[in-house]
Amino acid sequence: MSAEVNLPAPAKHASMAQFFKSHMRDYGMLISLLAIVAFFQYMTDGTLLRPLNLTNLVLQNSYIVIMALGMLLVIVAGHIDLSVGSIVGFIGALAAILMVQYHLHFIPTTIICLLAGGAIGAAQGYWVAYFRIPSFIVTLAGMLVFRGLSLALLAGQSVGPFPVEFQRLSSGFIPDVFGMEGYHLTTLLLCVVTPLAMIGLNVAARIRRHRFAIDQEPLPLFIVKNLGLFAAMAYIGSLLATYKGLPNVLIIMVVLIGLYAFVTRDTTIGRRVYALGGNEKAAKLSGIDTRRLTFYTFVNMGVLAALAGLIFAARLNTATPKAGVSFELDVIAACFIGGASASGGVGRVTGAVIGAFIMGVMNNGMSIIGIGIDWQQVIKGLVLLAAVFFDVYNKSKS
Repeated sequence: MSAEVNLPAPAKHASMAQFFKSHMRDYGMLISLLAIVAFFQYMTDGTLLRPLNLTNLVLQNSYIVIMALGMLLVIVAGHIDLSVGSIVGFIGALAAILMVQYHLHFIPTTIICLLAGGAIGAAQGYWVAYFRIPSFIVTLAGMLVFRGLSLALLAGQSVGPFPVEFQRLSSGFIPDVFGMEGYHLTTLLLCVVTPLAMIGLNVAARIRRHRFAIDQEPLPLFIVKNLGLFAAMAYIGSLLATYKGLPNVLIIMVVLIGLYAFVTRDTTIGRRVYALGGNEKAAKLSGIDTRRLTFYTFVNMGVLAALAGLIFAARLNTATPKAGVSFELDVIAACFIGGASASGGVGRVTGAVIGAFIMGVMNNGMSIIGIGIDWQQVIKGLVLLAAVFFDVYNKSKS
């Protein structure tokens, strides 16, 4: 009598319409970003995607993207952090005091500042996690405290300039190992090899999902998405190669995006954060230490805010009392526009990054075509409201 072998059923493939309907949150913002880029590329007569402006776009939004990675985890866990802009200003002030006034080397200064950011996040996370004080109140207090400490450290004045080595954190570019005149070949090669590696990982993941009969996107969409990824990165690389190449901060940003995408998608702690935001009581009953997890999300946010503060200070080449003002609004808006849910438990790293670049492209494009800062604020507010409405409407329909 032969034993029966139970093999997994073939993976199901939803129709294109069904898949788009069920993943509207994921693809809607990407389509919106492409449409906004195309609109401003046309309205600015091609200025938006010129190499110089493209580099400036990366430099201007790097610290927002970096903080959005941390804010996403905080929001997914069901909380909010209003203090990140003040932490940016405080860390920049601390770095200026250490490097400019006390002449401390930039490497130990960087380490001290990152540890200080983690300590700030830990202090705020402790009140939220273990005393159950609403994060809105705790971080609102933190926003006021660290804005005041920034003013105290700087005595109300700007402090700078920073050492040239530290400035390269934001204003430096990767070297061209080929040494070509007028064209940064290393940049082009990296922007071709990187998407090819990502496509290879995507294909491997698709094969693995098929083997275990897991639902996945239709094959034509998978092919189009990966070809689009390759084309976009190769095109951007070809543009940046004609200028100075890849900025150092872009490398830092890409590494962090990849790391956080992996953590949120493929690790136990990432899944636990989503479980915490989805239903805290159920997560606690399943054995998750929800208080410690909440604490860690705020520590992580503090470290990333400190890194953003260092990058911003390096870019300005000075620490100012007004540094970081309103950054928290742009960071929170990036997460919500990118598909994070205000009630927690929902959100993706790629969505937060797309949301940050939507805000960045809008800011840059509107400035180029001459829209005043007053109307820019109005338009950004309406975009944020529309994104949250879209989230609530989708939930009510599901």
